[in-house]
Amino acid sequence: MATLLYRLGRFSFRRRKLTLAGWVLLLIAFGVGAATLSAPTTSAFSIPGTESFRAMEVIAEKFGASSDNASAKVVYTSSAGLTDAELEPAVTALKKLATVADPVYSSNKQTAYVTVTYDVPVTDVSIAEREELIAAGRTGGVAAEFSGEVTETVEESHASEALGIIVAAFVLLITFGSLVAAGLPLVTAIVGVGVGMLGIEIATGFFDLSSSTSALATMLGLAVGIDYALFVVSRYRHEIATGRAGEEAAGRAVGTAGSAVVFAGLTVIIALVALSVTGVPFLTAMGVAAAFTVGVAVLITLSLVPAVLGFAGMRILPRKHRADPAAVEHHAKVPFGEMWARNVLRHRWIALVLSLVMIGAVALPAMDLRLALPDDSTAAEDSTQRKAYDQLAAGFGAGFNGPLIVVIEAGAGAAQAAAIQAQQLIGDLDDVVTVSDPVANGSGDTAMLTVIPDSGATSEATKDLVHDIRAHSLVGATMAVTGATAVNIDVSEKLTNALIPYLAIVVGLAFVLLMLVFRSILVPLKATIGFLLSVAAAFGALVAVFQKGHLAGLIGLETTGPLVSIMPIFLIGILFGLAMDYEVFLVTRTREEYVHGAAPDDSVISGMRHGARVVTAAALIMMSVFAGFILAADTIIKSLGFALAFGVAVDAFLVRMTIVPAVLSLFGRAAWWLPGWLDRVLPNVDVEGEELTRRLREESRPDSGSEIPAAAA
Repeated sequence: MATLLYRLGRFSFRRRKLTLAGWVLLLIAFGVGAATLSAPTTSAFSIPGTESFRAMEVIAEKFGASSDNASAKVVYTSSAGLTDAELEPAVTALKKLATVADPVYSSNKQTAYVTVTYDVPVTDVSIAEREELIAAGRTGGVAAEFSGEVTETVEESHASEALGIIVAAFVLLITFGSLVAAGLPLVTAIVGVGVGMLGIEIATGFFDLSSSTSALATMLGLAVGIDYALFVVSRYRHEIATGRAGEEAAGRAVGTAGSAVVFAGLTVIIALVALSVTGVPFLTAMGVAAAFTVGVAVLITLSLVPAVLGFAGMRILPRKHRADPAAVEHHAKVPFGEMWARNVLRHRWIALVLSLVMIGAVALPAMDLRLALPDDSTAAEDSTQRKAYDQLAAGFGAGFNGPLIVVIEAGAGAAQAAAIQAQQLIGDLDDVVTVSDPVANGSGDTAMLTVIPDSGATSEATKDLVHDIRAHSLVGATMAVTGATAVNIDVSEKLTNALIPYLAIVVGLAFVLLMLVFRSILVPLKATIGFLLSVAAAFGALVAVFQKGHLAGLIGLETTGPLVSIMPIFLIGILFGLAMDYEVFLVTRTREEYVHGAAPDDSVISGMRHGARVVTAAALIMMSVFAGFILAADTIIKSLGFALAFGVAVDAFLVRMTIVPAVLSLFGRAAWWLPGWLDRVLPNVDVEGEELTRRLREESRPDSGSEIPAAAA
């Protein structure tokens, strides 16, 4: 593979105008497609095949009501009490927009609400119609707040991306000492994210995508795009410093560092695409969309980056080194990476034990992990959705915001009697406030009950109530529980049950992939265990901040509570891919030195000397990009950004740069042992470029690439 990538790097450098034109045309084509085919995203969670989803299909079929139709609640409050006359102006204005039910009052008349139902899905309600809803609801001067998906708007703020890019630019400038070298990874990463985002916009015209999909893809695409370009540019500068001409240096950089990029990208893509095994449609869509963006980042790195290197010329080096490129590799003092590696290897047992103790301490809070899906109770305290939620809970009880819908199916004309039996049965259960009278359909074979729990929608008591209802049965009829609360419970349990199979698939495939890269059993095993340590630390920090509220004020977290149900499976998948990035980039250089004859400890030191600076820069860039998303209003993105930033910090600095060198030193030559029969079975992918180096040495040809231009061509 290294030879193929070597040729691609040379071609892209030599035909840089053609390569650049190809990417520009692709970007334009995707832009036209996005403008033509894009559609709104959704924040709805559902899993076909669960009891709650099947019950919703029964309601749609038997009662003609669609759960997909947009709806909202307009909540009114007044300490003096409310009357029909006071609400009449608002109700009249709302009826001009959609179907409006009569006002419902709390027992003290201080809180009331009306339900507004549209005859179209929420994705078909325009921003103008949402604004009209809010204006109509506030007609008459009575204080009004709004809840429901139709009232939610996606805030298109790019502050998160901008902050990450600014910090990344600073880190790159410090690393390379050249504005051109610092700007190149940023520009190519932005192009990659642009192509990825436009591709996702096109996909919304054909698939229902979550409103968090674009933010997740942007987060990952930007982080890996910058990092992958960073590794290739760094290797290119090294090749230039050894005296190679521009085209040859580009070919060797893509053939070696590019090989590591391919395998690092594959681990991320595997982890994201494998989300499809969960059987959760919205999770599959988010994973595939993010994987597409990562794939684009890999292709950009292998083709556009060497092309832009050709345009950059000698400006890729610091100004003081352009006349003497070899000076880039001459250090007046021992590099930090080498000093760090020597100290770790000198005190390898102390470094290993201390790192494990620190990670264990941070991971302890993860023992109290609780999961749920977000609702208006986790919205910002000053948002209208949160105010409406709190007002309804105060006026009608905590369980009012999480009603359960019980669907009873029986023979023709028998549903009403069965529903009365169910009403009595459910009314005797714990945590039940009221059970409505049955509502049967025209044929009498299906009926519905509305159950108001005593506890909130995300409480353990409500979850237990759902299970209690499902544990009971009726004679001659079936009973199913649905509603938003039941759907959220089913989604959470489905994701939890899918976690182990998902982890097994991702780790298994990645283990095989890493065996191909390192031709070792112990190194992939060590990499996998290190990843589990990083995930444990990330979960511990996440629970401590987002669930327990420690240091929540520092990141602007207004409310705490159970973590989002999709967090474990997402965090495991994404962090696994990123952790393998650093493993591949750092240990590949170590193996390269070992393959070329260095002693085990010497190869570790050499690998750290060449790779620690770049890996440190890459980790700081990823951390800054992810940390920028802590500013996001979306709970999923906010918590995921925090967890990934913290997880990357632990993985890069404690696991990959401390534990890995210590363990490799303890293993010695055994780290690179592979059974003979397995060595013969596994294909040689030549990720270190050993075969490429041997072939080039045998040919003993002079550099055939064009001299590196002094200025952009």
